[in-house]
Amino acid sequence: MACSTAIALAICIFSLFHNIGGTLSDGGCDLSRGQWVYDPSYPYYSSTDCPFIWKEFDCQKNGRPDNEYLKYRWQPASCQTPRFSGRRFLERFRGKRILFVGDSLSMNQWQSLTCMLYKSVQAKYTINRIGGLSIFSFPAYDVSIMLSRNAFLVDTVHMRNGNVLMLDSIENGSYWRTFDVIIFNTWHWWLHTGKKQPWAFVRYGLNNAHKDMNRMAAYEKALNTWARWVDSSVDTDKTKIFFQGVSPDHVNPREWGDDANSESCLGETEPVKGTQYPGGSHPAEVVLERVLRKMSKPVHLLNITRLSQLRKDSHPSAYGFGGHRGMDCTHWCVPGVPDTWNQLLFAAVLFQGS
Repeated sequence: MACSTAIALAICIFSLFHNIGGTLSDGGCDLSRGQWVYDPSYPYYSSTDCPFIWKEFDCQKNGRPDNEYLKYRWQPASCQTPRFSGRRFLERFRGKRILFVGDSLSMNQWQSLTCMLYKSVQAKYTINRIGGLSIFSFPAYDVSIMLSRNAFLVDTVHMRNGNVLMLDSIENGSYWRTFDVIIFNTWHWWLHTGKKQPWAFVRYGLNNAHKDMNRMAAYEKALNTWARWVDSSVDTDKTKIFFQGVSPDHVNPREWGDDANSESCLGETEPVKGTQYPGGSHPAEVVLERVLRKMSKPVHLLNITRLSQLRKDSHPSAYGFGGHRGMDCTHWCVPGVPDTWNQLLFAAVLFQGS
């Protein structure tokens, strides 16, 4: 099915979303299923076009010797993704505030979107940081695209004996719901242990604190708390809610069928071929979809997981912030895969405006 008309495009885009009641659409064209195809016209922009890319994502400036990973385009199985237009995006949200809430993978997508918009319109911009809030604005459009770092979505509270991860509490929600569009994300930090773990105890319910618990169970409890907050506290006629989906890492070559002696994503230069990831479904994405299905308010899932699983080649690896001492097979080069996440976001915007 070619998405050549407005109606066909709306049908194609529809399957990106969870509908009211949390029902997953099984009709139309699923933009999240397909394969990566080589396209010499890509990328949409270069790192030199975007002077504000943060060092940890600027793989080309950090000395990555190859650039073929930039020349792959996501091709859905039975339709086309709409061509990104920064001008249409900004006109759609003129006078609005957009907020990304999540961990450094939210930062990855936020950086990509601001680069795509700037390349498209070449308009004056401002960048400010107030506490943990990064604010990127296009004054000519009166549009602000903001980033709030919140790795777990639920609260982390400082106590005398250490930080407590509160699986049943979201105090920041009263601020979040003042925005026009929110794109949430959480997963990456749930598996951290030792010095990288930012909490000493995890609590769910009164007098129910533990030094640790099954991390996937904790993740699901936190998502359910977030889902209850959306269902009970957010006016989705005024505030549109998206969930980024789960961004996969590539630290185990056996997951993508590499039986060689490699121990990371370093040296990978092309995507996994075909439409299926040998490592199978991501367990965190399975949990996320289970939670979304139970919701009564509309939350639009940007289902980035499978398409990103196929891109073992697009991580900073040794060309991120830490170089060879900080091998990064979790985040993504910019430009790169997050640009496709934002194409899906743009598709969602077109659908909502149709």
